[in-house]
Amino acid sequence: MIMEIAKNLQPADVTIVLCGQAGQGIQTVETLLSNTFKLAGCSVFSTKEYMSRVRGGMNSTFVRVSDKPVSAFIDRIDILACLDAGAADHLRSRIGPQTVVIGDKGTFGQAAETAKNRFDIPFNTIAEQAGGKIYSNTVAAGAIIGLLGMDMEPVREVLRNIFAGKDEIIQTNIAALEKGYEAVRAVCRGIDFKLKGAAQQAASDHILVRGAQAVGLGAIGGGCNFISSYPMSPSTGVLVFLAQNAADFGIVAEQAEDEIAAVNMAIGAWYAGARAIAATSGGGFALMCEGISLAGMLETPVVINLAQRPGPATGLPTRTEQGDLELALYAGHGEFPRILLAPGTLEEGFLLTAKAFNLADKFQVPVIILTDQYYMDSYYDSPAFDVDELKPQKHIIETAADYRRYELTEDGISPRGVPGFGKGMVCVDSDEHDQTGHITEDLDLRVEMVDKRLQKLDMMRECAVQPTLYGSENYRNLVICWGSTVNIVREAVELTKSQDTAVLHFTQIFPLHSDAAMLICEAETSIVVEGNATGQFAKLLLLETGIQVDHNVLKYDGISFAADTLADQLLSIIGRRNHNEE
Repeated sequence: MIMEIAKNLQPADVTIVLCGQAGQGIQTVETLLSNTFKLAGCSVFSTKEYMSRVRGGMNSTFVRVSDKPVSAFIDRIDILACLDAGAADHLRSRIGPQTVVIGDKGTFGQAAETAKNRFDIPFNTIAEQAGGKIYSNTVAAGAIIGLLGMDMEPVREVLRNIFAGKDEIIQTNIAALEKGYEAVRAVCRGIDFKLKGAAQQAASDHILVRGAQAVGLGAIGGGCNFISSYPMSPSTGVLVFLAQNAADFGIVAEQAEDEIAAVNMAIGAWYAGARAIAATSGGGFALMCEGISLAGMLETPVVINLAQRPGPATGLPTRTEQGDLELALYAGHGEFPRILLAPGTLEEGFLLTAKAFNLADKFQVPVIILTDQYYMDSYYDSPAFDVDELKPQKHIIETAADYRRYELTEDGISPRGVPGFGKGMVCVDSDEHDQTGHITEDLDLRVEMVDKRLQKLDMMRECAVQPTLYGSENYRNLVICWGSTVNIVREAVELTKSQDTAVLHFTQIFPLHSDAAMLICEAETSIVVEGNATGQFAKLLLLETGIQVDHNVLKYDGISFAADTLADQLLSIIGRRNHNEE
């Protein structure tokens, strides 16, 4: 069925994969091509899969270019550029008859024999003629542009921008680029990917950002002025982005000695009146659990970006998974409220991260933003983010002399003061405490304080983000997803051509919006798609709504879902239901 699904893809929709060893400049080609396609007016999506090593191994970058908006990964490969002998074998399962394979013929091996079109383009030899073997990746980029039949000027302009002020390097790269272009045009005849002149300036006014940048921009939009993190793939991009822009936005960026220090610094920053974020991944978040519990007891806001990757332990540190939902939901000893958000689109990453700071400030709770490697490392052209409604909402009061940090209130939210702003003492303690913040072992007061903290859940549910329904409101089948899978799931459903199937996407995982149960109950068949082995979100839906979904589609091999192969899986479920009805 995969070939039938492939026919539904637009003719001017081309997928390109570059594969080679770490250190061969594959990411440079990704940047070069993506910006070239964007400049040429095409829509572009890019993501990568890479091994956890500085050099060696097999890494690949996926670039999809189209004359219509594209924002999802698919399994099909139209052009494969092999930069190493193991490239074709690494991608064996994704090479089909339609794949055009280019590179030194010695890199093809048996794995490439499935492809009908294989062209010997000796990247290294051509690069040495241009100026050195180091330029082989630029030769590959030129060959790909040649295969697509695109004009060379946009890619030359991108090269000039990348190496601005380095004229000799620019000229050598352009020479390598042109030699790759000429080499492929000389041998690849009769191949037309229909991109020449196909672009309709679909992305000319769009921005091109990664998921990590969207989260970083959202933090700035939310008034973030402090980040404390220990570098850990795939979360490091947020720390790097905010550190790079720290001077322009008044941000203190602290690379902590470990994740324990990072979360405690963030908590301390909020206590002092700052708006802080800590970015980490699974193993680092595990170390933060005691700090999260501390924030729960102190009723201090804190924002944490948990960029998921496969565990347990170090697991697959550079791959993707949605396996930490339950970790985030139950992190920290004791019982206290928290909010879990999970953006799927770049715009959601921006808006939800900004919103996270306001929610943390308002409810005085930890807010955890769940992303993953696929989301953080993917980018595509997107309309410019709407910043008009971004207003950091601060809930700090000027304290009076009789100020009580944990005053019992009707809604459970005590007025929050910060040291030095007003006449009151802002006393907080990790032990159970009275209304002034001093330690207590009054057991009746203990019950009041626990109830006070948990009472905030009622208000948090009332302002929860509503899940988004895509497709017909008169659906019989409902495909449910959360976080980063939304664009993949939406395209997969489109590929099925099923008119009575809709997608329900959750960007707030906890507490759930009250409409969730009603929307799921409307479906005759419910399917949850998520990137883990145990159906963690399906279990949460059962816990929160009492609804047992009909089917789980799970993936946990470290690679994201692909829209075309997921469409096959969904069709098998929908088709089985239709067959049973007949």
